[in-house]
Amino acid sequence: MVLRIYNTLTRRKDVFAPLKKNVVGMYVCGITPYDMMHIGHARTYIAFDVIYRYLLYKGYRVRYIQNITDIDDKIIKRAKELDIEPFELSNMFAKYAIDDQKKLGIKRPAAYPRVSENIDEIIGFIEGLIEKGYAYRVNGDVYFNIGKFKEYGKLSRQEKSEIQRHRIEPNPRKINPEDFALWKSVKEGEISFESPWGKGMPGWHIECSAISRKYLGEQFDIHGGAIDLIFPHHENEIAQTEALTGKRPSVKYWIHTGFLNVNGDKMSKSLGNIITVRELLQRCDAITFRFFVISNHYSSPINFSYNKLEQSKKGLNRIRNFENYLEFLIDSNRKDGIDNDHLFQKEIDLFRRKFLDSMDDDFNTPEALSCIFEFIRNMNDMVRKNTPGRDVLENALRTFRELESILGIEFKHGREFNEMIGEMIEERNKYRKKGEFERADKIRKRLSEMGIKLIDHPEGTRWEFND
Repeated sequence: MVLRIYNTLTRRKDVFAPLKKNVVGMYVCGITPYDMMHIGHARTYIAFDVIYRYLLYKGYRVRYIQNITDIDDKIIKRAKELDIEPFELSNMFAKYAIDDQKKLGIKRPAAYPRVSENIDEIIGFIEGLIEKGYAYRVNGDVYFNIGKFKEYGKLSRQEKSEIQRHRIEPNPRKINPEDFALWKSVKEGEISFESPWGKGMPGWHIECSAISRKYLGEQFDIHGGAIDLIFPHHENEIAQTEALTGKRPSVKYWIHTGFLNVNGDKMSKSLGNIITVRELLQRCDAITFRFFVISNHYSSPINFSYNKLEQSKKGLNRIRNFENYLEFLIDSNRKDGIDNDHLFQKEIDLFRRKFLDSMDDDFNTPEALSCIFEFIRNMNDMVRKNTPGRDVLENALRTFRELESILGIEFKHGREFNEMIGEMIEERNKYRKKGEFERADKIRKRLSEMGIKLIDHPEGTRWEFND
């Protein structure tokens, strides 16, 4: 099966064929760091992290860029409230956000370019639009003339009358009410950059067009972000980029993630229901939240609650326990092979194929997780009847972990933790052999308090995480 991606531009699942063979350019709109990153942001970046991981797994060389809007009206306003310099504020929160992404198991992009570091590219881009007649000056401001770009609205599929309703502020200086700012003049004393039109700041939309062009070229494969960026942000990116370069499409595949609501409501300061990543990680581990996110399709809305995280934890423990069970069987099994090993191998191959088919269907992570749980059920049923040889068990564990890594399910409990549990089990079993059952039970109780359940077998004792 070939990879198909739902493309917001075409409104269908398109076969994925990068512009350059085996090379993928991917750009995702990053944060505006005026506050801590919240779980809505995290949902989007986890979704694109899975997409990034899967493309790498399929053998593509991926150049993944995620910008940082380090100067913006919201940043300036918040900096005034806190009585600090705007760049001090944005640098601080950008650092926190990058750290939060790392804590969530998100692979680092190739670059986090900042707007302030790309002012020359932005100015050059605007100058090109003016030269080609797509932009015009009004005193110290520069606007994009959407009337010159005949395909405006092709991403959001909006009529001109709908677009007019969405525009925020009417401005008699504009040629069209829908025209948007490429460069904004500022008052004396406000943070600004030098430009041919006077001191000012770039408009919001131009930064992504200039930065993506610099890092990925005039045309690239994937552009992503949350669904609320379709209009006006991504619509305006298409207009200004294609107007400048004359190349269509500027982006081949547009991918958008659904919203994350909290207990049925949209996150907002007025409702007081914004949950930052740091607040979240005080109440649950990162992998549990990640599992919760990928249990939903990236394009679907998610309704977050801490009760749902508990359900995710149970599902995650099933996966952890199956891995531990396979390790136990490998350690206690010395057989090179048995007559029906081919049946186990057939099940492993079927699991891989179904999992990858799910991911090829528009990165369908809920279906991929279903494949994981189906494999767990089937393998457990088969092992109860006849334990396979060591080679097959090792292949099952290797395949299981390989596919898990695509989803970013990578457990922190490593060798040291497992060795500690193993030593405690060994000590407990020594007491049992000596008939010192009270001391053995104390170790079992201590493990139980750590969330570990023991299961005794004729071959030995294995352990699981409690639900």
